[in-house]
Amino acid sequence: MDFQIALILGLDGVTNGAIYALLALALVLVFAVTRVIFIPQGEFVAYGALTLAMIENGFLPATIWLLIGAGVLVALIDGVAAVRGGAARKLPAIVALNILYPLVLLGLVWSLPLANMPLAVQVLATVLIVVPMGPMMYRIIYQPIAEAPVLVLLIVSVAAHVAMVGLGLVFFGAEGYRTPPFADARFELGPLSLTGQMIWVMMSSLVLIIALALFFGRTIYGKALRATAINRNGARLMGISPALAGKLTFFLAALIGVLSGVLISPITTIYYDSGFLIGLKGFVAAIIGGLASYPIAAGGAILVGLLESFSSFWASAYKEVIVFTLVIPVLLWRSLTTHHMEEEE
Repeated sequence: MDFQIALILGLDGVTNGAIYALLALALVLVFAVTRVIFIPQGEFVAYGALTLAMIENGFLPATIWLLIGAGVLVALIDGVAAVRGGAARKLPAIVALNILYPLVLLGLVWSLPLANMPLAVQVLATVLIVVPMGPMMYRIIYQPIAEAPVLVLLIVSVAAHVAMVGLGLVFFGAEGYRTPPFADARFELGPLSLTGQMIWVMMSSLVLIIALALFFGRTIYGKALRATAINRNGARLMGISPALAGKLTFFLAALIGVLSGVLISPITTIYYDSGFLIGLKGFVAAIIGGLASYPIAAGGAILVGLLESFSSFWASAYKEVIVFTLVIPVLLWRSLTTHHMEEEE
């Protein structure tokens, strides 16, 4: 390996690491607020990329039917709870948000020639279709067992992951898709060749991280999530709704996942089950941060990206093994240096 090849591999590793950093931040956020190890995070990456691919190819995205079905189920759950709680006046808002919105979105996607529209409109349609599934998933699956032990929540996450992979096969088929790049520009920086899509990935990741930092530091909802992450019981005593915090957290996680899928779909072919490996690499980065530290998780993501890139050069057949082996020394070190506390019943 010469210096030029090392630079190329390093650039590729930083590009992949930028995506893993976003996923790691989402996983840390979800775990800090809800204690859920969100294994289906990668499925939102795949759903976002494949929904955009279907729109660009002129097909009605099958995920719109999943959104409608989830909306009906959420409307039934919340509607029954509202009636039993003597808050029947909330029924119109519940129906409008969970049933009317998906139906209106279906009508727009069905009638508009999205395949011939600008990329920004197609990405917006993808976000509007897939992202609402995040808070709906929390309401249906996690909110009823929000106080369960972490192990129970992990088992439920595994089940949700398996279900979403199966639905992905039904919705998108076994074929892989790759979307056109956002920009065809190419810049030569000495021995490096920097593509427009790489710039889009790195700049978009940086903008999203800055936007999340501003959200948590400057907005009421962001500060509420931070308070919930630091002390769930204290936040509840101060009037912060755990259900609202959970839904908002899953909304942000789904948004990060969908945008990550949109960004990487021009770089690599995405299949219905590709999200698991991508999300797992983000999870490795989150583990490096102890599922608690955002900056360390972001640094760990860059490390994972670089390790993946260089291992693909030296031993491409074992690159996944090498990347995931990184978890072992991290867990061993944390096991030896962390005081263990039994989870409260």
